[in-house]
Amino acid sequence: MTTSESGEETITESGGASNADAAGATPKGPHTHAIHTSLKRGMEARHLQMISLGGVIGTGLFLSSGYTIHQAGPIGTILAYAIGAVIVYLVMLTLGELSVAMPVTGSFHVYADKFIGPATGFVVAIQYWLTWTVALGSEFTAAGLLMQRWFPGTPTWIWSAACIILIFTSNALSVRFFAETEFWFASIKVVAICAFILIGGLAIFGVLPVHGYDSAPLFHNLVKDGIFPNGFMPVFATILTVNFAFSGTELIGVTAGETRNPEVAVPKAIHTTLWRLVLFFIGSIVVMSALIPWQDAGVDESPFVLVFNSIGLPFAGDIMNFVVLTAVLSAANSGLYATTRMVWSLGHERMIPVWFAKTNRRGVPMLALCASMAGGLLALLSSVVAASTVYLVLVGISGLSAVVVWIAIAYCQIVFRKRWIAEGHTVDELKYRTPGYPWTSWAAFILCTVSFFLVFFDVEQRFALIAELIFLAACYGIYFLRQRIERNRKVDVVDVPDDKPWVAKN
Repeated sequence: MTTSESGEETITESGGASNADAAGATPKGPHTHAIHTSLKRGMEARHLQMISLGGVIGTGLFLSSGYTIHQAGPIGTILAYAIGAVIVYLVMLTLGELSVAMPVTGSFHVYADKFIGPATGFVVAIQYWLTWTVALGSEFTAAGLLMQRWFPGTPTWIWSAACIILIFTSNALSVRFFAETEFWFASIKVVAICAFILIGGLAIFGVLPVHGYDSAPLFHNLVKDGIFPNGFMPVFATILTVNFAFSGTELIGVTAGETRNPEVAVPKAIHTTLWRLVLFFIGSIVVMSALIPWQDAGVDESPFVLVFNSIGLPFAGDIMNFVVLTAVLSAANSGLYATTRMVWSLGHERMIPVWFAKTNRRGVPMLALCASMAGGLLALLSSVVAASTVYLVLVGISGLSAVVVWIAIAYCQIVFRKRWIAEGHTVDELKYRTPGYPWTSWAAFILCTVSFFLVFFDVEQRFALIAELIFLAACYGIYFLRQRIERNRKVDVVDVPDDKPWVAKN
């Protein structure tokens, strides 16, 4: 351990790291840096939980959930979200073991590099970077449009620009400032959903009056037209959509390298985040379906607004506009953080120029941050000038990219555990172990792989699968072309001991 010029303690790459370090035993203190990086460990367990929630709970729940109910029916939608939650939970259990054993920032591609191959590591990083980059463009646009409700006379781009400045500043000041900002953004969403479920529950049981009902509505609307009113196929399509809706929970892995005591914070965040998501998503859908006929559930307006209006809550539209705006800002905040850390990690692993890994005295990788914001701005530009071509392709690719990352996570954990045992370690040495290994890990891998390829049978999403497969091939092609160019140069290679997979290869 050395001391930097600013007086902060830093772990250097030349310093030895024990197996305890690999298992997540990290130094403690307000100025402690992440292992072998100059990124600061400024996040706590509460930040980790809210960041993960913030990455998932967005406009999909507040605006599009009614349309999902309209397509699959109440019971079909609940079933789809339950199945999707199981798949995500299995993936998160495998990610937990990896993140605690090797708490590195930008973890997905580092794991894929070590346990699958450097080409796959590069592809996974690019996939995840693109997922959030495209999301950034759409969130900036949405923020500008939402502000039109209160300021109809102002240009949309002004509010989009204000959103861009706000989110960039949140990420640029420090990881602690980002975490606090995201904590409060996500908290507003959580409070709104809890209030919705509580008020809706009172209305369901007749405590509050509901327009159109003389008595308590109860749960008659859920089954009055049958369990699957439109057949089972819409339920299948909804399961695919749910996988995309739950993407963002894996941010827990991205933040592990900047989290204090990851062996405690990461497992706690995984368990609490998943059950909260199930409660929030399924609870909201039950309330919507019970109070609004499924045929009318949010087809033209947010189901949250419909429910609040039916109960007679004043200013329902303005309240939900504020909540949705918060959701947009939260998603953009998490998205910029995720893309920045992927760019930083690629630089740290020497897959792109190493100066992208350089951080300032606050531990913020400013060059990576600027590059990521530039990517978000390009996505925003493409959504304006090429919405039916370039942007449509980007959206199609990003939709399936999260599932590709999940597949890689599950497989990496399987290989990691095998190597851990083969190297003479015991399972008891792991600070956190995936429950039910290997069944849990293989179930996560198989279910994610099946859901990826079954997209082909959904006509509306078939384009996304084709675009994703082409993009995957292109990423691998770029990597191998780069490797061929590198082989023609003299590059010094530092051998890394097999028992220290967390050390970057120079």
